[in-house]
Amino acid sequence: MPDYRIESLARYHVPYMKLLAKFTLVFLIVFGAGLALAGYVARQFLEQNAEEQVLQQARLMMENMLAARTYTTKKIKPLLVPVQNQNRTFLPETVPAFAATESFNFLKVAYPDYAYKEATLNPTNLRDRAVDWETDVINTFRNDPKKKEFFNKRDTPMGPSLFLARPIVANAPCLECHDIPKLAPRPMLAIYGTANGFGWKSGETVGAQIVSVPMSVPVRLADQGFRKLMISLSAIFLATLVLLDLLLYFTVVRPVVRLSHMADQISLGNFDVPELPSSGSDEIAVLGGSFNRMRRSLEKALNMLGS
Repeated sequence: MPDYRIESLARYHVPYMKLLAKFTLVFLIVFGAGLALAGYVARQFLEQNAEEQVLQQARLMMENMLAARTYTTKKIKPLLVPVQNQNRTFLPETVPAFAATESFNFLKVAYPDYAYKEATLNPTNLRDRAVDWETDVINTFRNDPKKKEFFNKRDTPMGPSLFLARPIVANAPCLECHDIPKLAPRPMLAIYGTANGFGWKSGETVGAQIVSVPMSVPVRLADQGFRKLMISLSAIFLATLVLLDLLLYFTVVRPVVRLSHMADQISLGNFDVPELPSSGSDEIAVLGGSFNRMRRSLEKALNMLGS
C-alpha cells in the first residue's frame, strides 16, 4: 500500500502555500493602497500642523519681545533717564525697540533658525530700516489699521521663508524722541543726527515687528513626524498581516486543504481517511458536512456494486 500521508504532504504543500500566498498578496495590495493613502493624508496634516506649530512659536517670541518693550518703558527707562540727564549722554537701553532686538539676540542662541526685526519706515537707528518686502508688510497694516497680525510666505535666496508680523504704532512715549529734532534728547542727536527718525505722528503705523523662519524648519518637523508615523503604521500593518494569515490558515486554508486531500484519496479508492470536522454553522463547516455525507453515500454505493 502507498504511504498516503507522505503523498499528501508532497502533493498539497505547494497548493497550500500558493493559496495562502494569494491571500497575502491581496492583503498586501489592499493594505499597501490604504497605507499609501493614509501616508498622503497624514503628510498634508503634518505639514499644516508643523507650520502652525512654528507660527505658534513665533507668536510666543513676539509676545516675549512685547514684554521686553513694556518692561523697558515702565521699569528700565525711568531708572536710566536721570542717569542720562546727569551725564548728558544717551543710553540706547532706554529705547524699547533696542531692548527687544537685543533680548532676541540672546533668545536666538536657543532658536538659531528664527530672526526678529523691528522694521521701521523712518528709523533713528538705520539697522531698523525696512527693506522692500518689509515695507510691503508695513503698508499692509497702514492700509488696514484694524489688522493686528499678518503672516505669509516669501521666497529668499536661501529658500522659502515663513514670517509673522504685527504693527508698530507710534504713541506718546515714542514721540519723546521721534516728533521733531528740537524736542529729542540732545545726546541722541549727537549719536544719530537729525536726518532720520523724526516726524512720527501719534496713532500712525510706523513699522512692524517681524519674526521670520525658513520653511525648512516646519518641513523638518513634518518629516520627523511623518517618519515616526509611517514606521508605526508599517509595524501595525505587518503585525496585522501575520495575524490575518494565521487566522486564514486555521479557519479557511487548512480546512480546504483537508477537503482537497480527502477528495483526492477517495478518488484513488482510499476510504480509510477520517471524516472532516463539521462542527459550526459557517460555510466551511457546512461544506465539510456535505462532503462527509457524499463520501458515505459513495462508499455505500461502491459496496453495493461490489456485492
